[in-house]
Amino acid sequence: MRILTLRGVIDRRLLVNFRCDPDVLARQLPAPFRPQLHGGHALVGICLIRLRAVRPRGLPAWLGIRSENAAHRAAVHWDRDGQRHTGVFVRRRDTGSWLNALAGGRLFPGEHHRARFRVEERDAQLAIAMHSDDGTADLEVAGAVANAWPAGSVFASCDEASAFFAAGAVGWSVTSQPGRFDGLELRCARWQVEPLAVNRLTSRWFDDRGNFPPGSIAFDNALLMRNIDHSWHGQPDLCCAP
Repeated sequence: MRILTLRGVIDRRLLVNFRCDPDVLARQLPAPFRPQLHGGHALVGICLIRLRAVRPRGLPAWLGIRSENAAHRAAVHWDRDGQRHTGVFVRRRDTGSWLNALAGGRLFPGEHHRARFRVEERDAQLAIAMHSDDGTADLEVAGAVANAWPAGSVFASCDEASAFFAAGAVGWSVTSQPGRFDGLELRCARWQVEPLAVNRLTSRWFDDRGNFPPGSIAFDNALLMRNIDHSWHGQPDLCCAP
């Protein structure tokens, strides 16, 4: 029996976003997902999130757990019950918590891989490195909180980017069963982001030219959220013929 509602606090959530060729992304997406476009580009990225006091609804905060987590994701559309929906497809989840790795896909939606995280935070500076146990999802990002929005982004402003990603509250994760996807909806007590100026960025997945040929992907922006009360709500499985 799955625990379908969890609550806690987002200590820090960093969304590292890339714009990419829609045709390249479309070839990577399983049915029924399709790229969601903005300004003619598809959007993919990494969510790096530290959670605290996460526990099943109804339990006190002191029983909650703390964890560092990462998700490789893409903004997508899909159809269900005759309606078009918007959210994210999560091709992989990683966690520094053995409990999340054990319980993900069992007690709550979303299977997780084990990884080691190194985080440095000082004033407005932030640096995160992740080394996955299987070596396929290693990444590193560093930067500082900024006032200016990056030139060349597909979004005209931070507010425009914020609205786009706020609408992608439902995420679908791959499972060990082809054609079945675990769903989680993130509900935040408030949605507040600020831009992060990135000065160092590597990603084993997004830098791989076998996944993204030269010229098909580029860094677009990074958004930072901090100290947000939130809850996770499980969704009925989404199933599609493999």
